Amino acid sequence: MMERRQVVYICSDATGETAETVTRAAARQFGTGKVRICRYGQIKHEDDIRRIVDEAAEAGGFVAYTLVQPELRETMRQEGVRAGVRTVDILGPLLQAFVDTFHDAPRREPGLLHQVDEEYFRRIEAIEFAVRCDDGKDVKGYTEADILLIGVSRTSKTPLSMFLAHKGYRVANLPLAPEIKPPDELFQVPAERIVGLTMDAEALRRIRSERLKSLGLPEDALYARIHRVNEEIEYAERIMRELACRVIDVTGRAIEETAGLIMNQE
Repeated sequence: MMERRQVVYICSDATGETAETVTRAAARQFGTGKVRICRYGQIKHEDDIRRIVDEAAEAGGFVAYTLVQPELRETMRQEGVRAGVRTVDILGPLLQAFVDTFHDAPRREPGLLHQVDEEYFRRIEAIEFAVRCDDGKDVKGYTEADILLIGVSRTSKTPLSMFLAHKGYRVANLPLAPEIKPPDELFQVPAERIVGLTMDAEALRRIRSERLKSLGLPEDALYARIHRVNEEIEYAERIMRELACRVIDVTGRAIEETAGLIMNQE
């Protein structure tokens, strides 16, 4: 018998991006890979909610929603009860927490997260900065960076730079290799702005081997040999000690986790 696919319906009076992000994060904890997400945004009318709830009931799924209008949230609750569908209010409890704790009133305007404002332009500028200063391309930008990532090849410097840039941080990154003298600009950056990335040698060797394979190159090239990997890591860690910077072991860490460690120490 064919296993029924799990379906989650996202409902929002804005884009639904927030609800989908939270739902996907939850789904990853189960690792089934069978969850399908149906997203409905710009919900304005109660009839739309009834239609989505009925669709979820027919599919045997549930509804996760971010609705800022109280009447739409109440309609969703009632329709869920009527149709026997579980509904999860992602935004409502947070709004109520602000009201109860800070005695403030919400603006009740959908889509405020995605308005073009000063923060938006700051993120765009940070992304452009990260591209310009990627992989040691613009050493003059090091002193302007909020964060300077250093480490050997394949320690996730570039994807981490881009992730942090989307959070509004201006990030530069510099690859370290024994044959290449670090630029003088590196030693002009305050130590608290520098983050060294290191990794277990065997884990790094495997990543490099896979990279070579994906490029159609021999997997046993010097780049992926364990003695070369150890040599590079030892060299990079000497530089990091000289700089007295923070060092994070990224072995087995997701980009989001490493970014969290960096941002929490800002």
